[in-house]
Amino acid sequence: MISAFNSTLNTNKAQLPLEVWAGVECTVNRVGEEYLDQLERNGHATRLDDLDLFAELGIHAIRYPILWERIAPNGLENADWSWADERLGRLRELGIRPIVGLVHHGSGPRDTSLVDPEFPEKLAVFARAVAERYPWVTHYTPINEPLTTARFSGMYGHWYPHGREDLTFARALLGECKAIALSMQAIREVNSNAQLVQTEDLGKTYTTSRLVYQAELENERRWLSLDLLCGLVSPTRPMWGYLRDCGISEAELETFLQNTCPPDIIGINHYVTSERFLDENTENYPAWTHGGNGQDKYADVDAVRVCSEGLAGPRSLLLEAWERYNLPLAVTEVHVNCTREEQLRWLYEVWNAAQEVRHEGVDVRAITVWSLLGTYDWNSLVTRSAGYYESGVFDLRSPRPRQTAIAKMVRDLATGHKPNHPLLDTPGWWHRQERLLYPAVSCGVSFPYPPFSSPTSNRPLAIVGATGTLGKAFARLCQVRGISYRLLTRQDMDIANPVSVNKVLAELQPWAVVNAAGYVRVDDAEREPDVCLKANAEGPAILAAACAQHNVGLLTFSSDLVFDGTESNPYVETDTVAPLNIYGCSKVLAEKLVLQAHPASLVIRTSAFFGPWDDYNFVTTALRQLSAGNTFVAAEDAIVSPTYVPDLVHASLDLLIDGEKGLWHLANKSAVAWADLARLAAKKAGVSVSSLIARPTQELGLIAPRPAYSVLGSNRGELMPHLDSAISRYLEERS
Repeated sequence: MISAFNSTLNTNKAQLPLEVWAGVECTVNRVGEEYLDQLERNGHATRLDDLDLFAELGIHAIRYPILWERIAPNGLENADWSWADERLGRLRELGIRPIVGLVHHGSGPRDTSLVDPEFPEKLAVFARAVAERYPWVTHYTPINEPLTTARFSGMYGHWYPHGREDLTFARALLGECKAIALSMQAIREVNSNAQLVQTEDLGKTYTTSRLVYQAELENERRWLSLDLLCGLVSPTRPMWGYLRDCGISEAELETFLQNTCPPDIIGINHYVTSERFLDENTENYPAWTHGGNGQDKYADVDAVRVCSEGLAGPRSLLLEAWERYNLPLAVTEVHVNCTREEQLRWLYEVWNAAQEVRHEGVDVRAITVWSLLGTYDWNSLVTRSAGYYESGVFDLRSPRPRQTAIAKMVRDLATGHKPNHPLLDTPGWWHRQERLLYPAVSCGVSFPYPPFSSPTSNRPLAIVGATGTLGKAFARLCQVRGISYRLLTRQDMDIANPVSVNKVLAELQPWAVVNAAGYVRVDDAEREPDVCLKANAEGPAILAAACAQHNVGLLTFSSDLVFDGTESNPYVETDTVAPLNIYGCSKVLAEKLVLQAHPASLVIRTSAFFGPWDDYNFVTTALRQLSAGNTFVAAEDAIVSPTYVPDLVHASLDLLIDGEKGLWHLANKSAVAWADLARLAAKKAGVSVSSLIARPTQELGLIAPRPAYSVLGSNRGELMPHLDSAISRYLEERS
């Protein structure tokens, strides 16, 4: 009877609309004696008005940090509740349900740790204090991803207390699970309706026949935190023997059988890298993937890079979790560190997977967009503070959080509208053939995605400038990113001819046009100004008018040569233009005409191209001449901000997809003279600069005057990496 009632209840729940939740990456983890705080890194610690931006998305709930280490680092008696009072109060006013997290990959204040026998009781005391202060809060995650945290802290040594053995892992995990149960008990003594939303990163492991035993261990252990809470670790289950072998007593395990705390909602955090493949044929993989278990040595790699079928993915995992627990589910983190269209594709794929399994009777309550403000240094598993940033729903590289294309998708999903961006027609990179970095192996993946080869769409991206460096780079990187495109020559479409432009736009029906064509010979422009103005100003204006008429986005490029060089600080978008030469004049006129004709256009000023795919840019020429011992002359007094073409293309595409408009400056962060750029590249390449000759610009015989200083900065967003990083990647690509 009870089973039938629960089944009916779950069916009714599943008929409710799938909710959109969100979360702020809020990890406060300890490495040695240092605490790494994401809320300080992303600035949310001091920006209350972020919450109003979040509310505009239409989200129903938010995973929100009221973290032990932040509120009471020096004991509960010295707790500072002011931040939590203000934030939770504002969320309540906005009608957003907080899912309060108490520990997020942390180990508590300095007087405790995950292996402290008193850790569970100490956290429960803090949990009670939170519940008493905010009795209206109904949903809690006392500890985020306890299994992952125990692995990183007790087995792999990444986080405090930096254990590297099974016993430390087991002690940490059991301590966390006991802390969750005691915390919920304390919370429910204050609010009997409090709900436990227990999150865990549930991956899956595949392997060769030789290592099946290890994969079986991994695939059982991935459920361990949830099994402990649900009272499923019994003497007849494999993990009972595993934990006993680790050194855990029967009495400790029996405690979990007698004091269960099943989640009200199981939160599944699933990433592209959550699924792993183990292979004893280590020669097929780089050394950094090599490891072992004491019995066998093997490589541990992302399954998506080797499994011929691709990922099992969120659909398969949701079904597995439902079959194991028959408890309500939510996907509590959806994020991929990638280009913008891939972020959109991953979110939409997870959303569709949840909808599919709901139709099969699985009670999935929500999908959680993660992370609203992006994340810092997860490429190093937050073991150092290096400043590596991954943007999310908002991009923090602007003066205030800037909405990305994900924000529009979140609003669409939250309000029941179907996202319709043409880039969603192409499956993500994790389904495309180029994902395979190693010899392909059949992994027996359930529900594999249909084979996919190349990006196709009914509405491509039109790229004008098929013969130029920039146009070719856009085509190359669109192929990599799975963006369907058409690369157009002047014969295909003459942007100075309105009839030609309108005909092509009507036939192709692109979602946007990239104008990578133009007159680039700065000195020759002084001799043929009419030709330069027609190519650089009249043509783009005609193209802009046509794009406006066809409701098509436009991305076009301008130059740092619109400035006169009298400043000593980087030029930003609002600075007054004052070109010194015909080429600069043509770009100033183009900016004005394009934005008049099509105000939604994106106009990007950039500077001093160099890249790996053409042989005639400054850096490539300098290295070629210096390597050969030939004399190479460069200006010693003209200060520029060189731009690595792949970085420019990626950032430009992201902005175009985000729907940004108006003027933007994009150049790699730097301010360097041309001669010093040659020295920097040569030093990194190991090339002698003995034949480099630095001269004042006035001695170089240039026809067109140049600004002495044309460094580009931005008051809209610093999106480009530093020049030093760009040159390193240039050399890797050229090798």
